[in-house]
Amino acid sequence: MKSDANPMCKAHAAPRCAAKSKRTGQRCKGPAVKGWTVCRFHGAGGGHGPGKANPAYKHGMRSREWEETRKEINEFVRMERELTALIDERSGEDQINPPD
Repeated sequence: MKSDANPMCKAHAAPRCAAKSKRTGQRCKGPAVKGWTVCRFHGAGGGHGPGKANPAYKHGMRSREWEETRKEINEFVRMERELTALIDERSGEDQINPPD
């Protein structure tokens, strides 16, 4: 018999899903999705996309874009505090030791 005679030949030869049952401890016997280690039932390619298309999206304050913006703002605030501390330190030195 030819290998292409059975259309399920590729599915049978595909790597198996790596998910295991909690109850029995046996592995899933389904074929793994190409590029994944699990089958479509165990999470391969699943889930919603990011952003407003996601049903759990509320306001975007925890989005990746806003997290990056928040990190940049915090870095600027730290730099400003360090500069202010240096300026205060130097201005305090001038008052204690006035130039001749």
